[in-house]
Amino acid sequence: MEAATYLGSAGNPCPAPVPIRPNASTGSLGRHLARRLVEIGVRDVFAVPGDFNLTLLDDLIAEPELEVVGCCNELNAGYAADGYARAKGVGACVVTFTVGGLSVINAIAGAYSENLPVICIVGGPNSNDFGTNRVLHHTIGLPDFSQELRCFQTVTCTQAVVNNLDDAHEQIDTAISTALKESKPVYISVSCNLSGIPHSTFAKEPVPFSLAPNASNQLGLEAAVEATLEFLNKAVKPVLVGGPKLRVAKAQNAFVELADASGYPVAVMPSAKGLVPEHHPHFIGTYWGAVSSSFVGEIVESADAYVFVGPIFNDYSSVGYSLLIKKEKAIIVQPNRVTIANGPSFGWVFMADFLSALAKKLKHNSTALENYHRIFIPPGIPLRSEKGEALRVNVLFKHIQEMLGGDTAVIAETGDSWFNCQKLHLPENCGYEFQMQYGSIGWSVGATLGYAQAAKDKRVIACIGDGSFQVTAQDISTMIRCGQRTVIFLINNGGYTIEVEIHDGPYNVIKNWDYTGLVDAIHNGEGKCWTAKVRTEDELTEAIATATGARKDSLCFIEVFVHKDDTSKELLEWGSRVSAANSRPPNPQ
Repeated sequence: MEAATYLGSAGNPCPAPVPIRPNASTGSLGRHLARRLVEIGVRDVFAVPGDFNLTLLDDLIAEPELEVVGCCNELNAGYAADGYARAKGVGACVVTFTVGGLSVINAIAGAYSENLPVICIVGGPNSNDFGTNRVLHHTIGLPDFSQELRCFQTVTCTQAVVNNLDDAHEQIDTAISTALKESKPVYISVSCNLSGIPHSTFAKEPVPFSLAPNASNQLGLEAAVEATLEFLNKAVKPVLVGGPKLRVAKAQNAFVELADASGYPVAVMPSAKGLVPEHHPHFIGTYWGAVSSSFVGEIVESADAYVFVGPIFNDYSSVGYSLLIKKEKAIIVQPNRVTIANGPSFGWVFMADFLSALAKKLKHNSTALENYHRIFIPPGIPLRSEKGEALRVNVLFKHIQEMLGGDTAVIAETGDSWFNCQKLHLPENCGYEFQMQYGSIGWSVGATLGYAQAAKDKRVIACIGDGSFQVTAQDISTMIRCGQRTVIFLINNGGYTIEVEIHDGPYNVIKNWDYTGLVDAIHNGEGKCWTAKVRTEDELTEAIATATGARKDSLCFIEVFVHKDDTSKELLEWGSRVSAANSRPPNPQ
């Protein structure tokens, strides 16, 4: 039987299914699930074992094209699946019932907020226990097994509780298909006694399934394009701004097509950094209101028309709701809807279709781009460090910039790394990820593990604050075990700096660790790992030379000591505005 091409949610081809020919003795639920994961492009599943998922893990391990990566805890397994999905388009994790499920759920909520298809698989109770009024371990002591399911209903787009082999095939396929169509996480619970049982449902070669590509309403598409042309072609200095939903709409190529055709200056919202090529001749930087890249805020907010493609406007991206953007000047393009200023809104018009159609008809206008080049002054370079001077953060990121290339990717943890990494210029094909909508501190350790496991052709450079690292440090162990060669810059400034700039208090000070000593202990002589402590620019230069030279095949952990008040000017501005938004008094009753 010839393998069919698998189609993603926007009609993009995913890896074609590799046919297998099970028979009645090998065809089982677990093997079917493993094969479906391989079909959609998953090659690594992040797992924590528990008594309810052990036989399922056996079936996943038995799949020759699937690697089960054991993590130190469920939260990190979920974060790793998140990072993997960013690089591969889909990720998966496996945990045990309730104690594992409720531990991983924070990571799944983050993936939901960031529109990432993560298949969260839970080993569930024995099928015979459902409806028996029995009390099981790993529960809250009630004969009700639905607590975990009810929790996941709010952070996944569909849920499947598989406790019957007769409909297991349909439930699993429906859940996986829905994750890909909706680009959201799904929850699949598999009873612990069902995974390895041969069953006629799985006895034959599985039929590859495919998803019909989304197709715009043609009349709606034409109307949206015509209304947009009328709005933009009479504008004097329009601009184009990319948002984070470019990823879920799979519209990056169509966005570049529009950028090429329009002549407009191209900016990105902060959470879309890495989704738009920064080597594009029209790219001007990050639009983030008061903390935008140099001169970008002025160009965007002074425009008489702006096209926001896939935006998310929240209190963080709007800098405490302080953007100087007016609805009557804005065209908002969402994955399946186009809204023009205060006028019409066109539904069932898909982003990639709309951008491509618009590019073919839009009048070229480079006025705003010319204005940008006319007023632009390059940002200053950090002051030269004196001999033995304590390392400054701006000097650190000057050297990180020099490390970047098409074979690298940047992971930025919540905190001042958000702002410092925004100022990095990404070379062609350089990856970039951070979690802005959910903003969960500690996300980056697991995400770095998952991203590096998915993108083995890139060396990940992770910038992590000491406070965030303390939340999820354990899975440095898994990175070493997997032979990853990530470079981690642990920025040690003695606390939760981003919280300090929003609202300070004694709770923002943390116990200092010997971070390199901790990583050395985790390394324990097994695998490739190298650590260094850095206090000056000369020490930093030497450490980077070692990490990119003699230790280029090792995990490199560089602890960078900086002053507790050494922050970016953007964080200072952003923190004060977010603080003001958080502390608004109640509205009058």
